[in-house]
Amino acid sequence: MSLRKPPLPRILLDNVFCMRNTQQILRHVNVSVHDGGALVLTDSNGSGKTTFLRMLAGFSKPSAGQILWNGHDVTESGVFHQYKLQLNWLSLKNAIKEKFTVLDNVQWFEILEGKQGNSMPPIELMGLGRLAKEKARMLSMGQQKRLQLARLLAIDRPIWLLDEPSVALYDEIARIYYCKA
Repeated sequence: MSLRKPPLPRILLDNVFCMRNTQQILRHVNVSVHDGGALVLTDSNGSGKTTFLRMLAGFSKPSAGQILWNGHDVTESGVFHQYKLQLNWLSLKNAIKEKFTVLDNVQWFEILEGKQGNSMPPIELMGLGRLAKEKARMLSMGQQKRLQLARLLAIDRPIWLLDEPSVALYDEIARIYYCKA
């Protein structure tokens, strides 16, 4: 009988620390996420969730420890370039183009990714189909959040890092989102 080695985790945080000035934000963080896996962070405001996600996205480096993707340190420049092409990032900041229509917002991100023709299904899934030709500046806060999620669905990267993804979403859309995640 031969024993197969378990697959490497897609993402591994190995004894990660984060210091800001003299304040310890994160300490001894050890997490592994395999393909198809999900990691949900819940805690009080100011507990370090956004800091954790920003480090995972490569926007900041850990004070100590390693963040590995496919066994490679994401802080290495060649690795980071490949890693970031796998990431979908959603932050609390609204990154939609207000002068664009709903459809144009999604198509614009598709063009940047070289993935065209998948705009309407995510727009429909997020309940924005009837608003596809409306300017994004006319959308409510919840509709703008759904537009951001539609963009992520359209470009379809395998790793999603979402900071407060359900803020401003009504329960039905939040359920759809969590079922997809």
